[in-house]
Amino acid sequence: MTKVAGIIGLPVAHSLSPIFQGAAFRHCGLDVRYEAWETPAEALAGRVVSLRDPRYLGANVTIPYKQAVIPLLDELGGQSARVGAVNTIVNRQGRLFGFNTDGPGFVASLRREAHFDPAGAAVLLLGAGGAARGIAFALVEAHVRSLSIANRTPNRATSLAAGVASNGVSVRAVAGGESLDRYDLIVDCTSAGMHGGGGEADVPCDLSTASPGALVADIVYVPEETPLLRAARAIGLKTLPGLPMLIYQGALAFELWTGASAPVEVMFDAAREALAQRAATFSGEGAR
Repeated sequence: MTKVAGIIGLPVAHSLSPIFQGAAFRHCGLDVRYEAWETPAEALAGRVVSLRDPRYLGANVTIPYKQAVIPLLDELGGQSARVGAVNTIVNRQGRLFGFNTDGPGFVASLRREAHFDPAGAAVLLLGAGGAARGIAFALVEAHVRSLSIANRTPNRATSLAAGVASNGVSVRAVAGGESLDRYDLIVDCTSAGMHGGGGEADVPCDLSTASPGALVADIVYVPEETPLLRAARAIGLKTLPGLPMLIYQGALAFELWTGASAPVEVMFDAAREALAQRAATFSGEGAR
């Protein structure tokens, strides 16, 4: 019997997950079909209930349902309970387990793609939304030395800092505009670069005071070079774009569903080819 997995969200037509997850299942010789499930709010409960059927391995969950699915599940695993968000559902004999692979996927991308070990690092996190929450908990678990959180709405940064606070790690909310020279890693979890603008307003912080050895990461993967990453490269800072986080969080989901090692390079290749095709299509449309 062909197994099925998919992604639940609104919208999901743009998602790369069907492309790179499908490539992974084919590469591993697994009879699994991965689908995109555009799900209105009123259909969410029914969609999640359907995952209990033996045909389904589970699902990825994206905006806006990472919190809304939690009451519909049987158990939470990993960091998902503390984070308060689920991006992966696993069907285990009709019981639904929720996990959050966003944060661990980001940490994996740091280690494997940027060759950066977060242990002992001083980190500035820009943003306090759902993605920032998962990354904040994962960085604390990875034993960063300190974690500073900045957000346009200061009380959200304060609330996240209080929730993430852990013994042995200094976690605090900070105001924008402070010097960045104390940080080893700067992570943009805002949507500032999502549309590829190049103006100063699209850069969420002034990098002029950053340490020359700092790594600047952005979780946006389209465009690959966001305004923040362009600004960082212009002054010689190391950068990490958002695609690796997307792939590694997906690889962790793949392993939760199948018990098999994810073919990460196959997933990267499929995603990059899809992005290149989309860019070529967009360029052609612009030319016309």
